[in-house]
Amino acid sequence: MQKLGDARILMYSHDTFGLGHLRRCRAIAHSLVEDFHGLNVMIISGSPIAGAFDYRARVDFVKIPSVIKLRDGEYTSLARHVDLQQTLKLRRAIIRQTAEAFRPDIFIVDKEPMGLHGEVEETLAFLKARGVRLVLGLREVMDAPHLLEAEWKRKGALERIGAYYDRVWVYGPPDFYDPLVGLDVPEAVRAKMDFVGFLHRSVSRSHEERHLPQGDYLLVTTGGGGDGSDLVHNVIDAYLDDPGLTHRALIVLGPYMPARQRRKLIAKGRKSPHVEVIEFDNRMEELIAGAKAVVAMGGYNTYCEILSFDKPALIVPRTRPRQEQLIRARRASELGLVEMLLPDEAADPRRLAAALKALPRRLPPSQTAEVTGMEGLPTISACVEAWLGGRGLSRTAAAGA
Repeated sequence: MQKLGDARILMYSHDTFGLGHLRRCRAIAHSLVEDFHGLNVMIISGSPIAGAFDYRARVDFVKIPSVIKLRDGEYTSLARHVDLQQTLKLRRAIIRQTAEAFRPDIFIVDKEPMGLHGEVEETLAFLKARGVRLVLGLREVMDAPHLLEAEWKRKGALERIGAYYDRVWVYGPPDFYDPLVGLDVPEAVRAKMDFVGFLHRSVSRSHEERHLPQGDYLLVTTGGGGDGSDLVHNVIDAYLDDPGLTHRALIVLGPYMPARQRRKLIAKGRKSPHVEVIEFDNRMEELIAGAKAVVAMGGYNTYCEILSFDKPALIVPRTRPRQEQLIRARRASELGLVEMLLPDEAADPRRLAAALKALPRRLPPSQTAEVTGMEGLPTISACVEAWLGGRGLSRTAAAGA
């Protein structure tokens, strides 16, 4: 473990839908504090369940009021009695005050260049004036080019990226996908882009032994679960339709699945002796590591975990309102890394049952294709060391020297 002199990294995760942003920030933060003694990381998160996760020493979070994204793409306060504009004003103030009090050396913003409704722009300007290194982190797939172009033009995103950010980290390898393909990207912005690689995941041996379910199982996960009920219904329908489908399925619904849907799916799952339905688990890495194979919608974190733990996978991607999962699944399928069914195909119980029967016999990704580009976390650590390594020993170490 290398030493940094009480360096501080602030991260921002807007978290309006799902768990992807917080889990990505948390993975990066945990890797950094493992690599560097003296480094402290603070995550600003809008996730309603930010406190449900474990955080390693020297990683903490500040919770800002939660805002949820509706199916029509609009936003509303999670506390329905509070006006959205009031909530956004409070979020902006907390973000700015946290930055002033924490005094970071690096500020990493996840996915949204200016934050939700531009809420981090004021903080970016404040930190840039004080010489703080500003980094935008992007998934390897953002959305279909025409959809992302329209959204970013409306927000003036590319111009603001050029004005504020020092670097843009793409959390994937360049030969998998370019998140800004099809956009008219200024050369000044292109010059700031670093394809760092996928974020490899791991579990400690003690956690794995303590937490894993007994026996073989197919893990069915829809991430946060807010839009995952169709996939879960389809999987249970396949089990009920085909008596020959007997491989145990462990289904994790996700914390954002509406209560009514959760109750309905739990009751439906009881109709099959081979299906177990649980509502949420805050250590999905361990469940994926222990699974025989994985059935998922193919969000970024789940895909990284499939590759990290070398699990055969069937991906049924979401196709709207964003096409991110569809693009990722198609590309991974083209490379031979996963099997893919479109949602309409998975809605056919016989077709899905056949795919589920074949899944445990499918070879893992490492035996069906070349798994590369998993060096994201060490690459990020190398960047941090290059920027902050001159700080020397931490205060504690220096005092004892």
